[in-house]
Amino acid sequence: MYCTGKGTGKADCPFYAKAELLAEYLQKNLPDFRIFKITQHPDVWEEWLKGVCEKNKWNHKRSPIIWREMIDRGGKGLLLGGYNEFLEYAQLYYGVTSRMTTQMMMIIAQENLETHIEKELEKEAMKDLISPLQVWITSAASPASCNLIPILMSGEVFGKNTEISLTLFDQQKVENYLKAMVMEIEDMASQILLRISYCTKIEEAFQQAQVIIVLDESTEREVTSLENCLRSKVSLCRLYAYHMEKNAHESVKVIVGGKSFVNLKTILLMQYAPSIADNIIAVAMGVEGQARATIAKKLKTAASCIKDVIIWGNISGTNYVDLRKAKVYGYDSAIWGPPNRPDFSRPVLSLIFDSEWIQKEFVMTLKNLTATGKQFGGILAAHSITTTLKYWYHGSPPGEIVSLGVLSKGEFGIPEGIVFSMPVKFENGTWVVLTDLEDIEISGKIMNNMTSDLFQEKLVALGNNITFQPYKSESQVIKKLENEPSPTSYENMEEQMERSNEIIFEDTGDKDSMFYDLFPDEENEPIFSDESEDKFDAYL
Repeated sequence: MYCTGKGTGKADCPFYAKAELLAEYLQKNLPDFRIFKITQHPDVWEEWLKGVCEKNKWNHKRSPIIWREMIDRGGKGLLLGGYNEFLEYAQLYYGVTSRMTTQMMMIIAQENLETHIEKELEKEAMKDLISPLQVWITSAASPASCNLIPILMSGEVFGKNTEISLTLFDQQKVENYLKAMVMEIEDMASQILLRISYCTKIEEAFQQAQVIIVLDESTEREVTSLENCLRSKVSLCRLYAYHMEKNAHESVKVIVGGKSFVNLKTILLMQYAPSIADNIIAVAMGVEGQARATIAKKLKTAASCIKDVIIWGNISGTNYVDLRKAKVYGYDSAIWGPPNRPDFSRPVLSLIFDSEWIQKEFVMTLKNLTATGKQFGGILAAHSITTTLKYWYHGSPPGEIVSLGVLSKGEFGIPEGIVFSMPVKFENGTWVVLTDLEDIEISGKIMNNMTSDLFQEKLVALGNNITFQPYKSESQVIKKLENEPSPTSYENMEEQMERSNEIIFEDTGDKDSMFYDLFPDEENEPIFSDESEDKFDAYL
């Protein structure tokens, strides 16, 4: 007959310690006897004991509990009882007893407790290593998601040794499409994908999520105006934020990408999920990539050779493309760096001699791209999001400037409390705003133009303003008034002045925009991508 004994007790129980030593003695001296020991923390002992007794229909209320199992017969086992019953069993069947002193029992019990706690900590540490990273993607049926997933599965974002559990979240009407996506992702046989699933119920959204990627939502339903479009973001972001706080991991990272009201959605998520607000960011690398590619075409080089282009302001609205720190690497020109210095670079502005191209064609190219969303499809969105995530986890290249939409705390004279794209670097799992950069001051006129857009979006979305009123400079207002017919009465004059006051924002008259010295004509504008007139078209 081959048998095994099982004993379980509170980790700090002296009688369990005494039974443990007696069982070990039996196992050492009896070839057909095996003992399996289980310790439970004192805090969970009673609950564990109750569950075992209910399962096996036993009646036992003390520590330890010892039972015998007949391996060759199977079954649930035979309850022996506690320490006293086990001692009697050993004496009766094997003629063995225990002579351990009470003091020794207490010492071993304390050692058992310490060992148990240490093993539990090791288990938790191993669990962190083994447990997959919980990644959720919203609007998962979108083209951006389809381009995003293969990059996530490649291991380039979170690391080759980081396993992923991916959940696709979208509306119930696309459930069949999500099922097809799950099957196709499984067929990829990615080495780092541990689990893949989908979710269509908002109450189950973001369960234990550690990374949430928020993509542009579906636009199939009809939106009659820009204002209604802005207000529709509030209910969606409030719903997302509630379940993020309720269901997601406390250290969840939320990254908002796309081409539709990115800054607005980010600030709304922050407002409705304040406990995780510090871990919510907006992706600006898509606009940055468009600017780099446009410059590269002009210089007849690769876009990857262009670095440190800064995007200020509203990522999917009025933004300012700043080339004052931009550099080009490995450029074939009259000046060459040492062969052993691949990091040698030259300022972009010193290589583009056609200042009119910078001021006009470059501006209009970016305006057309960002205003209408052209060439900002799923591929660019996916690349921008995954690159930003990679930097967040592993750090950005040393010395490189990255544009990122974060909550302003007054840096660079930006008003506090708005999500604003600005220069940062990633290190140690977070980002740092590069406030030590020199010669990147922003004029009052440029700042007003960018911040007005952001304030207007939020005010209209929350219902504080009825209509969206794009920023207009004082010169634009004067031109508009000159084209209007002269007022025929005092009342008409008052009405016209009120309209003017509504759209004039503070203009400091600063002349320190980056191209002011190149262009003495005050009618020229700095490098802006101003899409306030095309916002609604882009959304649709």
